[in-house]
Amino acid sequence: MIIDKYNKRAKKINSLLCVGLDPDFEKIPEKFKKMEHPQFEFNKFIIKETHEYASAFKPNSAFYEARGDKGMAELKMTIEYLIKNHSDIFTILDAKRADIGNTNNGYVSAIFDWLRFDAVTLHPYLGSEALAPFLDRKDKVSVILCRTSNHGKFGAEEFQNLKVGKKPLWQIGDMTFLVPGIGAQKGNLKTVLKNGLNKKGLGLIINSSRGIIFADNPREEAKKLCEEIRKLKDI
Repeated sequence: MIIDKYNKRAKKINSLLCVGLDPDFEKIPEKFKKMEHPQFEFNKFIIKETHEYASAFKPNSAFYEARGDKGMAELKMTIEYLIKNHSDIFTILDAKRADIGNTNNGYVSAIFDWLRFDAVTLHPYLGSEALAPFLDRKDKVSVILCRTSNHGKFGAEEFQNLKVGKKPLWQIGDMTFLVPGIGAQKGNLKTVLKNGLNKKGLGLIINSSRGIIFADNPREEAKKLCEEIRKLKDI
């Protein structure tokens, strides 16, 4: 299973940390904006600073799509850089795809074959028909959205808390979870580890994006979160 790639890396460096490569163009430092490939150069800097603590990297497709062909080219450059220099680190494209018919085949081909990501995030609302082309790729991982951090009556609670039998819609079984609410979104790390770790001390991909990449010292922030995860995991 391709998730074994993540598990192997997580065990090797004792880390469940995923660094989100979300280079919002307005927020990246001016020195990178002056370069020919600003988002890629910024990503390369972040990767160099944080890779020793990261078991996964997760670019959010929106920040690249917003810059059109330039942004998509730099997303491609980023994944190629990771494959070449850190091939043991798990890669996730946060794209929240899923559609019906041939549209899905295009997404599958673009993300898994052209960009060559290990995993992609998906919306399950359209049903198993929409997920099938991704799930059919046994060489890749499908991260299916089940619970989000946008709280409120017209946010996550509107659908995700609906009861299916006696359980909320989002509650699912024993599998690896991508947890994106840590860091800037103020997720509780201790609670996440207590409820999410499996018997092997794995089962979680804990993501932090803004809290690391836009910090004054990304390396120290990655190290700090990684060490906090290690400490709480062993309690």
